[in-house]
Amino acid sequence: MQKDRIESIYFLRLFAMLMVVLVHTTGIFQSVFTEGSMEFGVYHFINRIIRLEAGIFIMITAMVFFYKYMDKKMTVPELKDYYKKRALYIVVPYLLWALFYEAFSLYIGAVPLNFAEMTWRIIQGESFYQLHFIFLIVQFYLVFPIILFIAQKVPVFKKYMWVFGIAIEIGYYFFDQTFQLIPFSIFLSSLGPYLLGAWIGAYYKEQRSLIYRKTNVAWAVFALAAGVTTVFLHYHLYTVSTFALPGYVYLIMNLSYILSGSYLLFRLTEVICDKWPGIIPYVQRVAVYSFGFYLLHPFILKVVAQFIPAPEGYWFHLFILLRYVSTIILCYLVIWFTHKYFVRPGLLFGKLPRRAPSILEAPKVSTDNRSTGT
Repeated sequence: MQKDRIESIYFLRLFAMLMVVLVHTTGIFQSVFTEGSMEFGVYHFINRIIRLEAGIFIMITAMVFFYKYMDKKMTVPELKDYYKKRALYIVVPYLLWALFYEAFSLYIGAVPLNFAEMTWRIIQGESFYQLHFIFLIVQFYLVFPIILFIAQKVPVFKKYMWVFGIAIEIGYYFFDQTFQLIPFSIFLSSLGPYLLGAWIGAYYKEQRSLIYRKTNVAWAVFALAAGVTTVFLHYHLYTVSTFALPGYVYLIMNLSYILSGSYLLFRLTEVICDKWPGIIPYVQRVAVYSFGFYLLHPFILKVVAQFIPAPEGYWFHLFILLRYVSTIILCYLVIWFTHKYFVRPGLLFGKLPRRAPSILEAPKVSTDNRSTGT
């Protein structure tokens, strides 16, 4: 029997995708405004307060798979199918785009032609600034069956996965600070949001029953306070360097913000799905392109920046907004065109629906017995 789909996934993907593009669009403020100016401070706040995007993507990655597999035994054939799909729809697009960005970086003169360095950048997810996250996600896909097995066999781990995630992530920080054995980003450094998603997926029905609780207000207050504090610390510790604190202070505060903010968004998006189910298809047709957006948007943003300047002064606000909207629209159109007219578009943009949606019509989604879509 198929499980109902977690519809809030589409909203979470959409919000995370929009945040990612906004982070990279507004990042130019650092080279436009004078450090310490009011404009610099405002854009620093905007650029940092929306940095939930990575945590949300990691959370929903675990949420989907633990929801699907938590009560199932992953047999050898199913394990093979799982890895085959991940290789086809994650690893292949990653490699193709890593090669594209290596060629693009070479073309604009950002890197010299050196095949050894290029290979190492591809292996470590450093071919372009956004690809390190895909490198991290691939690691989570690889270790998922192991973590699932532990959750199925150790009840206390399943019940408190989010606690274990926090403890392991903080523990890894101290381990890495002491020994510095691993020279690249490893999944242990982001295990907090992953095991939060795993916990939500494992207890989805119970969590969904809580979406109208008054505790939403408490979560909102805590997330906002943690977010503002995180931005404040980043500004004074790492941007203008007005004071110093141990690195673990920022780590704990940032982790608190990512987890509380991501969990709050899960609850709120579940409320949206429950109250306004009619908008789900409209969100879905954009959200299914979220992986494509992540891969494509830096290139589109570079192209858009050639035509829309970012001058200092009041015009900056308007032009940044134009860059942002133009990048979103062009990314969608490029992915949609590829989806509709090219063979095997999933090799470029990850797993996609069989047919591209009409530009003017929302896709039809059945509300009965919908699969998890994984």
